[in-house]
Amino acid sequence: MSRTVIASDHAPKAIGPYSQAVQVGNTIYTSGQIPLDPATGALIAGDITEQTHRVFENLRAVIEAGGASFADVARVGIYLTDLSNFAAVNAVMTEYFQEPYPARSTIGVASLPRGAQVEIDLVLVRG
Repeated sequence: MSRTVIASDHAPKAIGPYSQAVQVGNTIYTSGQIPLDPATGALIAGDITEQTHRVFENLRAVIEAGGASFADVARVGIYLTDLSNFAAVNAVMTEYFQEPYPARSTIGVASLPRGAQVEIDLVLVRG
């Protein structure tokens, strides 16, 4: 099965040897996004709510470049440096997803690239 790279100029460029997303068959796998400003590549200032919104907007740009939407998301992976932010991230997530909600895991980590508080990746299945 062939792989197709998905990229968007409206999301931060990869900061390592990876693609923003890859489609294999009808499944799209996004790389983790942290709250980088796509225009500057810098980590945005702000609390966990603002950072989580930026992450989802970065992800939106990538998945829309692949012809998909949040309605196609089957799984969400969330990585937090402070699990006390769990409720705030949940609140933001409800602005991007409707029932039936995708499957999800939330994992506490010691640190994330560039000092981010949150990183999120997605798996989407189309049609």
